[in-house]
Amino acid sequence: MSSKLNVLFLCGWYPSRVLTTNGDFIQRHAEAVSLKHNVTVLHIITDKKSNKNIELTTELINGIETHIAYLKFTKNPIKKILYFRKAFLLILKKIDSLDIVHLNELFPFGIFSVYLKWFKKIPFIITEHWTDYKHPLSNKISLTQKLISKVIAKNASFICPVTKDLESSMIQFGLKGTYNVVENVVDTSSFFPKNINNDIFSVVHISNMDDHHKNVSGILRVVSLLQNKINNFHFKLIGANADKYKVFAQELRIKEKNIEFINQIPHALVIQHLQEANLFILFSNFENLPCVILESFACGTPVISTNVGGISEHFPENFGKLITTKDERKLEEEILNYYYNKNKTTTKDVMHNYVKSNFSEAVIEQKFTNLYYKSINN
Repeated sequence: MSSKLNVLFLCGWYPSRVLTTNGDFIQRHAEAVSLKHNVTVLHIITDKKSNKNIELTTELINGIETHIAYLKFTKNPIKKILYFRKAFLLILKKIDSLDIVHLNELFPFGIFSVYLKWFKKIPFIITEHWTDYKHPLSNKISLTQKLISKVIAKNASFICPVTKDLESSMIQFGLKGTYNVVENVVDTSSFFPKNINNDIFSVVHISNMDDHHKNVSGILRVVSLLQNKINNFHFKLIGANADKYKVFAQELRIKEKNIEFINQIPHALVIQHLQEANLFILFSNFENLPCVILESFACGTPVISTNVGGISEHFPENFGKLITTKDERKLEEEILNYYYNKNKTTTKDVMHNYVKSNFSEAVIEQKFTNLYYKSINN
């Protein structure tokens, strides 16, 4: 068999015209794998603006043949299943050759992976990012989904959660299989340090702006207190519809000069904001392994984050501080410690090289390649 494999990325999440950044971490995995292999992406999503039952699109995006099917919205579950099935089969006809399937998001797209294994003899591995396998979030998963998910997991050659913490949650949930953690990837050729001399102490938060998940309101309450203790202070809130928090910031009497709201920007533009920041903050209530923390490290920018999910698995000493969820007093204290240089931080180069050695495209590609060949040979 040729060393270059034909890999199908079968994706429940992936950037599309409906959700432009949804699953961009999966896209980066696909791009890492494409350094060595032929990668094709298959994604299906409902588009409420679509008038066609099924609209197929094919684009070459960053060198990857990307097939996305947009389905007409329907409340009829049977019709929806039929649309998904037909779209999958139509796209499959466009793909000439397959050696292995790389499933992203176990349910429901794993049903297609099981079909390809049973009827086409094509093995598959799973990469999983979903935080809802963690108790008590897992309580909302239906019995039907749980039973189907068990079948999908059992048939996978490997299950690759992005953290050991997620692996434990999936096993506790009842998903049996052969686990092998493969982390998120960082383009370390783009995310690298720059020497900065800020006259203003710059703090940045980048996320999807979901308050239940990221606790943005908690961060803003801390910012409202900090502005009275630090004169030369500037906070950037970056992400989808970030300006929806403007009213709340006004209620907290955060001064305009101390805060900047930046709505969704291309991933490439995130780099400069991280490079120029003195500090990155993530105050989430739950996580797995956020790419943005690793990207901040790659830029040599220390991080204050809540100690949730698998974050602590890749958070070396002197790279930042881990705090408990919802502890606004501690968040304020640690920001002030960085402002007054009370917290010891390693060099920017050490932080960057750590990420390059563990999460670069070449490293992650090799991990997946090893699993692909083991799956095919077995």
